[in-house]
Amino acid sequence: QVQLVESGGGLVQAGGSLRLSCAASGRTFSRYAMGWFRQAPGKEREFVAAISGGDGTNYADSVKGRFTISRDNAKNTLYLQMDSLKSEDTAVYYCAARNAWVVALTRSLYAYWGQGTQVTVSS
Repeated sequence: QVQLVESGGGLVQAGGSLRLSCAASGRTFSRYAMGWFRQAPGKEREFVAAISGGDGTNYADSVKGRFTISRDNAKNTLYLQMDSLKSEDTAVYYCAARNAWVVALTRSLYAYWGQGTQVTVSS
């Protein structure tokens, strides 16, 4: 079992930055591929970024070049650095874990989810 708790969301102006964190429980964090997803009002939850157990990364085209996913295995923590934020980035952001080394872009392949943190970008 893995428990995930996100933090770092908030209100920011367009063009600004935020860093999200996701604290994970358990001693095998380093073995899990981790991902960030987001859900805007009235829309389905969508993939944002993922990082493998070997630190390989994958990004949605909409955030490529603006967001950076990273992990600190010593702290059992996943991060999402978000720069050059746009109003369309407004959503609830969720971190997720899957019991596998490699990343996945499909939410159904992630078994563990956090409760989400709200990010609001004002234009």
